[in-house]
Amino acid sequence: MSHHLLSPSSRHPRGFTLVELLVVIAIIGTLVGLLLPAVQAAREAARRSQCGNNVKQLGTALQNYYSAKSSFPTGRNAMSISTQTFLLPYIEQTTILQLVDPTKAWNDPFHTTAAATKVPTFICASDPAAYLPATYAGNNYRFNQGSGILWGNPPTASSDPNFGIPGPDGVFFLDSRVRIQDITDGTTQTAAISEHGVGDFNNGLSSRTDTFWPQTTPANANEAVQQCQAIDTKNLSFQRFSNIGGPWLYGYHSTTIYFHSNVPNARSCMFPPGRIMTTAQSSHPGGVMMGMCDASVRFVSDDVDQTVWRGLGTKSGGEIVAGFAQ
Repeated sequence: MSHHLLSPSSRHPRGFTLVELLVVIAIIGTLVGLLLPAVQAAREAARRSQCGNNVKQLGTALQNYYSAKSSFPTGRNAMSISTQTFLLPYIEQTTILQLVDPTKAWNDPFHTTAAATKVPTFICASDPAAYLPATYAGNNYRFNQGSGILWGNPPTASSDPNFGIPGPDGVFFLDSRVRIQDITDGTTQTAAISEHGVGDFNNGLSSRTDTFWPQTTPANANEAVQQCQAIDTKNLSFQRFSNIGGPWLYGYHSTTIYFHSNVPNARSCMFPPGRIMTTAQSSHPGGVMMGMCDASVRFVSDDVDQTVWRGLGTKSGGEIVAGFAQ
């Protein structure tokens, strides 16, 4: 009897068993889990770099404005037109400036198109800005009013509730026209620009970008910090302003101005009538980008000493602010 032998080519190839397939899937899942944080970190590093470039462009624009006008631009004018608006020609956006009449209020119908026109230099890629209305073009970069809490200039009438509260000690405030010689702390030691995220535009929702209302009346920055930190932000009775970060046209403490009264990424609060503590805040892990008055750019940690941070916010306080940046 003859025996028929199977040739190697006639054998069926052996496939993966279910166990082997599950092991391979588990290995792939583990590798993805290990790689994903690295990929996300690389993406955020790229976004942070782009954000820093935007701050650098704005700092350079401030220098060019100064060369042309012999002062830094105002923090806002009487019509609440923002610093950003006056910098448009210096970031190659003269066409948009033509849509603005600084003698009209920011929310005048004349400004409808300008308010909705996006300016890439004003946007940080790290901020999703998911709730921004289509009629408002966003802004992630703020200009420094100083280390105090008064919104506006000091009142002269003793009957005013804010009489006696120190005025802005930074570079950008109502009708400001600060010159280099006014910055006696030095342009390398005085903040000009930092960040803040776009809000949720919903007072029925509590978000870290919101400006809260402790319903108290602090006498100074220390009291403002204490009273702001003491509230339960989940309690919606403390909601005050959620229309944060837009439009860039609007010169306001929740859209274009920030304060050095509390450290970066701390809570923002307002204390009507006219006492404000809007902080620098970002979506970057661990800190914020900051542009100095000499157009240099630093990344400042959330752990920066409060006294140092306040010193960076003043233009002529004489503080020592060494070692504040990463």
